[in-house]
Amino acid sequence: MSDVLSQSEIDNLLSALNSGEFDPNAAEPEDERPVKDYNFARPSKFSKEHLRTLVFIYEHYARLLSTTLPVYLRKNVQVEVMHSEAATYQEFSNSLSNPVLLGVVNFAPLEGNIIMEMATGLGYAIVDRMLGGDGQPLEKTRDFTEIELTIIERIMVVCVNLLVEPWQTVAQLEPILDRIETNSQFAQFVTPNEMTSIITMNIKIGSAEGLMNICIPYDVIEPVIDKLNTKNWYSSNESTEIGTYKEVIEESLQKARVPVRAIMGRSAISVNDFMHLLPGDIIKIDTHLEDELDVYVGNIKKFSAIPGAYNDSYAVKIKSIYRGEE
Repeated sequence: MSDVLSQSEIDNLLSALNSGEFDPNAAEPEDERPVKDYNFARPSKFSKEHLRTLVFIYEHYARLLSTTLPVYLRKNVQVEVMHSEAATYQEFSNSLSNPVLLGVVNFAPLEGNIIMEMATGLGYAIVDRMLGGDGQPLEKTRDFTEIELTIIERIMVVCVNLLVEPWQTVAQLEPILDRIETNSQFAQFVTPNEMTSIITMNIKIGSAEGLMNICIPYDVIEPVIDKLNTKNWYSSNESTEIGTYKEVIEESLQKARVPVRAIMGRSAISVNDFMHLLPGDIIKIDTHLEDELDVYVGNIKKFSAIPGAYNDSYAVKIKSIYRGEE
């Protein structure tokens, strides 16, 4: 129910209206809601949250590339994620030039393929490094030979295999490099109007520098799109890393070799007696035949044992455990 004005309020409004101090048109509420254009030909399927999470995933992927590729290229490799954006596949394919390096990756168990486009300058630099050169890109681009494509394919397989760990918080992938295309006309893997997410990374191999674009169609990751959020990524990634590190540490500790000593007894002799010791001399120790021996792990006394033999070797049999460090 609207408020009822008193007589004094009505008189004040009338006097303000007559004097021109009050404008009735300005008092009318204006319904100005922000209107955003919607393009039905290009529906936005990737939210900002999805794109932000993809950046986190491929920042992890970039770190793996930076530490793994130098093993094969014997050169310092720097990888940085530039940005991620949503675009139609037609826009992505129109930006491709000839020749081009397109790795078609089967994103199993998800249905469909993703595209890994590498700058041709990086391809020439990789070939040069693998063949013993300094990794210099060609000044003038040309078509890749079959031998060069075989060399590049080896590196692309390594890059594809590294996708498993960054994506494990979203899906357990088994990606496979199907083939490498060098002609952009044969790059029609999805419909032109299909929305895709394009992650752009800058790769520097020595003095050679270029971009790698990863094109992910929406239909490929639609089954796991709900998991593509920062909250799920952070929580899953933290628990996975903690569990992984714990297992690695435990496994490493179990393989560590530690010195174990069984002390038969102790004695004190003079330096003169020590210097004149001969084979067959007897040194009296402070333990008796029936006494248990102290067993040290490192410098910590952990067990008591009795002496014996096992398979023609001296041995001790553990009798008790010291719980505290003594």
